[in-house]
Amino acid sequence: MKKNNLILGIVIVVLVTIASIWYGRNNGLLPVAAGDEALLYDDLFNTILAIAFGFFLIIEGVLIYSIVKFRRRKGDETDGATIHENLTLEIVWTAIPTVIVMWVAIYSFDVYTAMQGSQGTEGMAHGGMSHAVAHHDRGGMPTSKATLASTNTDGVLMAGTLANGGDDVVAIDVSAMQFAWIFNYPNEVATAELHVPVGKKVRLNMTAVDVLHAFWVPQLRIKQDVIPGRETFLEFTPRVVGEYPVVCAELCGSYHGGMRTTMVIDTPDDYQVWLKDQQEIAANDPEAIVATGNVADMTDQEFLSGKASQLGVDHLHMQHK
Repeated sequence: MKKNNLILGIVIVVLVTIASIWYGRNNGLLPVAAGDEALLYDDLFNTILAIAFGFFLIIEGVLIYSIVKFRRRKGDETDGATIHENLTLEIVWTAIPTVIVMWVAIYSFDVYTAMQGSQGTEGMAHGGMSHAVAHHDRGGMPTSKATLASTNTDGVLMAGTLANGGDDVVAIDVSAMQFAWIFNYPNEVATAELHVPVGKKVRLNMTAVDVLHAFWVPQLRIKQDVIPGRETFLEFTPRVVGEYPVVCAELCGSYHGGMRTTMVIDTPDDYQVWLKDQQEIAANDPEAIVATGNVADMTDQEFLSGKASQLGVDHLHMQHK
């Protein structure tokens, strides 16, 4: 009997393990992974989900078994058996979760550190490069941009300028404001749509003009607070050509929900063509902010009318109280 129970237990453990691994790899809960950092995050997420699914199967299985096995039979008016604590069982069900939680914590920290890139060594990064600082007019819009001391004409940081070294890095300055993202490239180029080349490490140097914002691209699994009076950084390597939403993930005001734009991951050739086009536009109109108006100077009606137009709505009425 004990041998049969042991075999049954082994079979159940094997089946639960197979089911958990399969679900962890095939859950379909995450959007496309468009960058290297997304793959790191997805491995962590899928591993934790597989562990959680395995525990779910075990716990729910025990509950269902107990409901059937120990249910009250018809005509049985006796009390249930008196069962006292089981020290061995308590040690097991305390030790196993403890080990798993500690392992997940170490794994999570390892992924977090890898995704941070050179942000953990900002002292070295500041010593190796001069970050561009956007200047703002009264409306809060960037009007000029200091060129990165260590970039070439394509806006690419030369190898070795960041703490982690390696491949060339595309450096872009980001200004966040109510309620728009402005992306600053070399040669006075400012756009409201972010373009990056596939396969190149990208470094965003981010500042907020007014209140706290958060730069979030779900398909890249990256998110970084953008803080007034302080420069924050984000590094990632895009891998899948396409268009992906950029969302503000921090409540920043009345029209926070409309603070969205698009990240376009281009092929290297397309990126160079696009950058050249924007530089020509900027040369003809130094104050141009491509694909947007001066959000800071808009009234509430003008801002909402623009959003309504983008959504295909003919009229949008606001009630002012």
